[in-house]
Amino acid sequence: MLLQFILSGAVVGFIVGATGVGGGSLMTPLLTLLLGVPPQVAVGTDLLFAAITKSAGVRSYARSGIVPWAIPLRMAAGSVPASLATLFAIHQWHPDAAAYSTQYAAVVQPALGIALLLTAGALAFRVQIQSLGLRAAAPPLAAATAGPGRAVLDTLPGADSGRALATVAVGALIGVLVTITSVGAGAIGTVALFFLYPAVPARQLIAADLAHAVPLTLIAGLGHAALGTVNGTMLLGLLLGSLPAIRFGAGVSSRLPEHALRWTLVAMLLLLGLRLLWI
Repeated sequence: MLLQFILSGAVVGFIVGATGVGGGSLMTPLLTLLLGVPPQVAVGTDLLFAAITKSAGVRSYARSGIVPWAIPLRMAAGSVPASLATLFAIHQWHPDAAAYSTQYAAVVQPALGIALLLTAGALAFRVQIQSLGLRAAAPPLAAATAGPGRAVLDTLPGADSGRALATVAVGALIGVLVTITSVGAGAIGTVALFFLYPAVPARQLIAADLAHAVPLTLIAGLGHAALGTVNGTMLLGLLLGSLPAIRFGAGVSSRLPEHALRWTLVAMLLLLGLRLLWI
């Protein structure tokens, strides 16, 4: 089984490196649908896998000084309490081991299907969503930061309380979704930020979403580990396969057709989402 996990990590890692998205969106359905991993184990293991792999990206962005830290802090204000509340609810509901897998699958399968469809829509209509955010912004938005990557609350575009509360609310929704399905901290979070902060450069929003995803997936993953739903062998195999594949994918990404890759990923997510909803 270790070889299967290494190969799975390599496939997903290459897609992540080449496109910048697709980690949780592909890993959990791949583990559950193709490898027959119980849903609760796939979700728990994928959350810790995401926390480890995404942390390297955050370090790189932080060294570059482009993370607008006010945005991930706002998101975390909603996502961390929401994740902890979701973990508490799962812990309180936790039935005996035999029934847990079946009952958890009945919850996570449709939730994961919906999350994949939302991710596909976010990827497909990213540009239109950002344009809608620009049209909705009033008055016209100012410069994104006070200096390169050094955004603060009172210098962010649209630093009004309404946008701040919306960011916290988006964080809370993602916190619940990620804790249940391991999906949502990537494409959905980024596109939501594109709408809320359309004048902030895309690279900074991607960095903000990644910075938010690391503590969220770590907290949710550790919560699942406390429930006994993390497979150490699987986690090791996924990391062994994915880490070199992410580097390779990133290295060849400039030579790949980005538009075709994105729409291929959208189609895959749509098919997986529909399969999970009508399995």
